[in-house]
Amino acid sequence: MLDPERRELTRGSQRIAVGPQVFDLLLYLLLNRARVVSKDDLLDAVWKGRIVSESTLTSHINAVRRVIGDSGEDQRLVRTVARKGFRFVGEVEEQGPPPVPGGPPAVGEPGSLKGSPHALPLPDRPSIAVLPFLNLSGDPGQEYFTDGVVEDVITALSRVRWLFVIARNSSFTYKGRAVDVREVGRDLGARYVLEGSVRKAHDRIRLTGQLIDASSGLHVWAEQVEDTLDNIFELQDRLAESVVGAVAPQLERAEIERSSRKPTDSLDAYDYYLRGMASVHRGTRRAIDEALPAFRTAIEFDPDYASAYAMAAWCYFWRKVNGWSADREQEIVEGARLARAAVELGKGDAVALARGGHALAHLIGDIDSGIALIDRALLLNPNLAAAWFLGAFLRVWRGEPDDAIERFSHAVRLSPLDPEMYRMQAGIAMAHLLAGRADEASIWAERARRELPSFLMAVAVSAAAHAIAGRSGEAQRAMSRLRALDPALHMASLGDWLPFHRPADLATFSDGLRKAGLPE
Repeated sequence: MLDPERRELTRGSQRIAVGPQVFDLLLYLLLNRARVVSKDDLLDAVWKGRIVSESTLTSHINAVRRVIGDSGEDQRLVRTVARKGFRFVGEVEEQGPPPVPGGPPAVGEPGSLKGSPHALPLPDRPSIAVLPFLNLSGDPGQEYFTDGVVEDVITALSRVRWLFVIARNSSFTYKGRAVDVREVGRDLGARYVLEGSVRKAHDRIRLTGQLIDASSGLHVWAEQVEDTLDNIFELQDRLAESVVGAVAPQLERAEIERSSRKPTDSLDAYDYYLRGMASVHRGTRRAIDEALPAFRTAIEFDPDYASAYAMAAWCYFWRKVNGWSADREQEIVEGARLARAAVELGKGDAVALARGGHALAHLIGDIDSGIALIDRALLLNPNLAAAWFLGAFLRVWRGEPDDAIERFSHAVRLSPLDPEMYRMQAGIAMAHLLAGRADEASIWAERARRELPSFLMAVAVSAAAHAIAGRSGEAQRAMSRLRALDPALHMASLGDWLPFHRPADLATFSDGLRKAGLPE
């Protein structure tokens, strides 16, 4: 059910979290379903004629498809008409008095749940979402730098244990949008919203922030800090400390728990690290190919930069798990070397410990050590959503599926609109499969596959789960997709692909894929 007046998309009693522009886009397609709407129509209606990139429009169309259970491959509900535009082609039933100019439509085939199922309740401690800051540098090429600065402010806030901080990947879904902070607060379950801007000119940088109470829309605090680029990390901490003081006037003032030193003393290393992070968040093969050399360049500028080592190692892990390795054995060795360097150099760095520990466990199969490293990362930063879901994955491989699902669920709560939700969905799917719940596994695997069709593990779990449940047609279709993604994958290589700790778990997965038709 799509309710334009309340701006809600629901399935039964469940409310599906939808960003403001995605909601507007879906509503426009529904109200104009009798015709093909052009890209110009959408730009005028949703972005008010503002210039946006082709990729932005495409990503929003894909987001519309995801929240209603469609995909670019299936196009059952939203169809792309070549060189013309888009049209909503699903069945629609109008209920109640119509709004202007149509009626509140109900989508006949509601889709999978991407994030939180309803308006999220506030946590039992102060909660905050940090929105992407505006880049006021006059150079669109500095967008990655602005995003990186904000990500570090989020990290600084996350170290405050009594503060519940929404993960970067969820708050950044609002990038480039004019938003209502009250709606942001409802969507993310956050009491406070931090907005701001970054101005970088020559060797100076200015950070401006304003804190808003999302429940009322009232401004709580505003501050501007400015210094030379050499002091960027101090500026980030100063801004974070000011936020802490503003959101907790009646609590004992807690200082930001800083690492024993800056992430790096090299601004060049920091710059390339941010470039790499801007690419790696996209998760595609091309994005990883762009990210890896950026992290390597960061390491060249600062050979002690723990997080750069960790993210480079994680790139090698992601290449391995998707069958993208150019030289598999050599890349495993190199990835493990980088991961070991990350955890050795980053004993007080939660990102280095979480990403490095997860990559190391996956690349060399030392699950227990990887879990220990990620648990240490969570002691340093209990708000790090990536650590929660990466730790959950390792518990799947160790044979603890129900504990893993609880951890995945906590990661989703920290980052309810995460654009990488497919990772968590795929992990939950594998956990259900190993726990003997093939039907649940196939549902979650299909959700992950729809969001990232190239995610090899999600497609494999889908094939295995359908086969175990006796759905041979669905299993064969999933196997066809799996073979197209990685023709080299065979039964004999499964043990080297994913780090199953228990032989029984590998046997369950293997049995499903064998029934689905994976060659020996």
